[in-house]
Amino acid sequence: MPHRKGKNQSLIALLELRDLILSGELAAGERLYETTLSKRIGISRTPLRQALGTLEHEGLLERHPTGGHSVRTFSFDDVVDAIEIRGLLEGAAARKAAERGGDPDKLAEMRELLAALDKIVVITAGDFDLPTYTDLNAKFHDCLTQLAGGRTLMRELERANRLPFASPSAFLDAQAASQEFKQSMLIAQSQHRDLLEAIEAGEGARAEFIAREHARLALKNLKYVMNHDRSLMEKVPGLSLVAE
Repeated sequence: MPHRKGKNQSLIALLELRDLILSGELAAGERLYETTLSKRIGISRTPLRQALGTLEHEGLLERHPTGGHSVRTFSFDDVVDAIEIRGLLEGAAARKAAERGGDPDKLAEMRELLAALDKIVVITAGDFDLPTYTDLNAKFHDCLTQLAGGRTLMRELERANRLPFASPSAFLDAQAASQEFKQSMLIAQSQHRDLLEAIEAGEGARAEFIAREHARLALKNLKYVMNHDRSLMEKVPGLSLVAE
């Protein structure tokens, strides 16, 4: 493939490499060679190196002592730890948001997002609009982080969410595809509602507990996929990197 031209080559390389990794086309443990990748995606080696460095920072690649990168292999415990770390951080964010008093505009935005999510999850029968739900869910969680304030906490939450299987939306595609998972989406929406109520009431301990329990839904879904229906693994970004 001829090299592409333009100012966004680094971004193109990053997005395409990330997609190749998360889709499993670049397998866990596979050694990556710049020349081969450069030809494959049509990007010169300088922006390619920048993309490789970013993906290493995100935790999807690891660097060899002798140079170069390979796709990172995760254990089941790695995934569990990543989800639990997100839960701890979101719990801290929820407690802080409740204790410091929520910004009225941000709380109003969260109420609007909650109502929009209700229309998809509670009101809609049968199939629902997964892309819209995913977008609204991500915005709800972003609002929670912003309510907490503090750049350090926001930075650490962003770091925790970089591993795709640990993000708040990681299992949504699998949930939509499995009847067993659909009930957990109703539970998640109930937790969203309770979380917002606790923050508005200034109940820091309760808000923290709900946020941590909310993250643990992902752990339940992970265990279901790994132990009962591995056909759903391809619907969870990054699970193809988990060692058998």
